[in-house]
Amino acid sequence: MSRADEIFVANCREILEHGVRDDALSVRPHWEDGTPAHTVKKFGIVNRYNLQEEFPILTIRRTAFKSCIDELLWIWQKKSNNIHDLNSHIWDSWADETGSIGKAYGYQLAQKSKYAEGEFDQVDRVLYDLKHNPASRRIMTNLYNFADLHEMHLYPCAYSVTFNVSGDTLNAILNQRSQDMLTANNWNVVQYSVLLTMFAQVSGLKAGELVHVIADAHIYERHLPIVEEILKNPQRPAPKFYVDPAVTDFYSFTKDSFRLEGYEFTPLEKKIPVAI
Repeated sequence: MSRADEIFVANCREILEHGVRDDALSVRPHWEDGTPAHTVKKFGIVNRYNLQEEFPILTIRRTAFKSCIDELLWIWQKKSNNIHDLNSHIWDSWADETGSIGKAYGYQLAQKSKYAEGEFDQVDRVLYDLKHNPASRRIMTNLYNFADLHEMHLYPCAYSVTFNVSGDTLNAILNQRSQDMLTANNWNVVQYSVLLTMFAQVSGLKAGELVHVIADAHIYERHLPIVEEILKNPQRPAPKFYVDPAVTDFYSFTKDSFRLEGYEFTPLEKKIPVAI
């Protein structure tokens, strides 16, 4: 059975059975009708995914693989903060009339800093260090720039990645301050598994382990019955993950550079409301 399914089910059961509700608190998120979006949550969940064993995508519900990758490339490759560069509508609620989401996500990755070796943005610095300084313990990115938070339409949720080379293997830690378990948990796991694979391949390394650290892992109250339904679905084997081996330049990857073989899942008929 899929290890991603097992981890997701365990996380959700932990939240449902031992979580803390925030009904008595004033909360920022709200539903489209203006009602406050309350949650039940657990603090400090840590999950590990070994990409050499299987690709961590859910089978108890569908995760939109190509859309995940499209958003990933929008942030990390295009380094964009404008939804007109994105082929989905997932960011529409946070965009202004020009399509901008403010100084968030891709904008932060594109900002350059000066180093002894030259001037790099955050992505290119990772690429440089993986090839020239693989023993470094400073290979990381950070989107949570306090000076720019007031100009971000949404503070970054998945905000920091630390990369670590062990022998011929690239591992990474994804730090996330907040996680909507139903809508975004496996979405982010899939994205950063693909990102780890991209960095590893163009650096002549093997993709190893993704460690996902979640500070506030929560389920929204309107998601509770949907989550309970999903947790009862059958778990299937993980699909095979394929990446085009001919791609050696990080900026040459496209959505079509990746595919899943044998991806079977239980369809989710209900529409998932998204808290804003």
